Amino acid sequence: MISVEHLTKCYGDFTAVKDLSFEIDEGHVYGFLGPNGAGKTTTMNIMTGCLSATKGRVRIDGHDIFEEPNQAKKLIGYLPEQPPLYMTETPAEYLQFVGEAKGLRGAALRRQVADVMEQTKIEEVRNRRISALSKGYKQRVGIAQALLGNPKVIILDEPTVGLDPIQIIEIRTLIRELGKTHTVIFSSHILSEVQTICDQILIIAKGKLIAFDGPQKLERQLLAPGEIVITADMAEEKIKEILAETEHIAEIAVETKDTGLTVAHLRTDHDRIYEVSGSIFSAFAAKGEILLEMTLKKANLEDVFIELTESNMDTETEGERTEKVAEITKKGPMTDKGADET
Repeated sequence: MISVEHLTKCYGDFTAVKDLSFEIDEGHVYGFLGPNGAGKTTTMNIMTGCLSATKGRVRIDGHDIFEEPNQAKKLIGYLPEQPPLYMTETPAEYLQFVGEAKGLRGAALRRQVADVMEQTKIEEVRNRRISALSKGYKQRVGIAQALLGNPKVIILDEPTVGLDPIQIIEIRTLIRELGKTHTVIFSSHILSEVQTICDQILIIAKGKLIAFDGPQKLERQLLAPGEIVITADMAEEKIKEILAETEHIAEIAVETKDTGLTVAHLRTDHDRIYEVSGSIFSAFAAKGEILLEMTLKKANLEDVFIELTESNMDTETEGERTEKVAEITKKGPMTDKGADET
């Protein structure tokens, strides 16, 4: 559905996106993760034709976003981080204007405006000025305009930023529903949000793709070597004695709690952590000793995100990178291939 090939974006001598390539299939929800200044928004702006590229290609359902912009853009609905709303208009007026700009007329326009308002649940505020709406409703209006024209691809840049918990849940539910009929790509800093909504996750750091996989597979990246934590009512020496002949235990670190119980952190070099935990249980059972607790310390998406991004960041901080992009952007548009920069 979407093909990004060797995408590069330079601002003078600064490279915001570096040789980025990936393929996105139809009919899934994709999460786009990365620290501030990683190049997420730049990549999304290029994919939607809002920003030119220094090098590389982007194809939407076979149409090049730079060489066939009209055909490609008809397939995309885009919600930027700052929704492009006209605050003095009502949602009904605004959506009619956007629909007309997308080439809709007459009954088709009225039907689609009604459909997207129902889909985003904004009918009750259709005649209120957008300036008087809550942040959550403004985001919904922004998503509604992206849905007009029935595009195959919906791209949302930080759709839940600044929302309260109830509004976040509502937008997440809406994104899941959209994923049933559209290909959805959205960026977020909320890892749990991406983990619960997305089928696939892309992680970038300093403009480069560093991971692209399903949430569960990404979590398993840090599972081996894994850590097993056991609690027992016995001395450190006794624990080490019981585990002396257990295979695949690379390291034992022991701590004694105020309760008198001993907690041992066991590092394993085996990729099948459940087999190792079974061997530990059997070793204690064979000695007639009792394990009070056993916990497998697995990686979660946050662990993976930190591990992957930190390993790909150099001495330049995220803040310095973000400020540098902002400073260069203020100097105005630069000549490149593709769309005009605005």
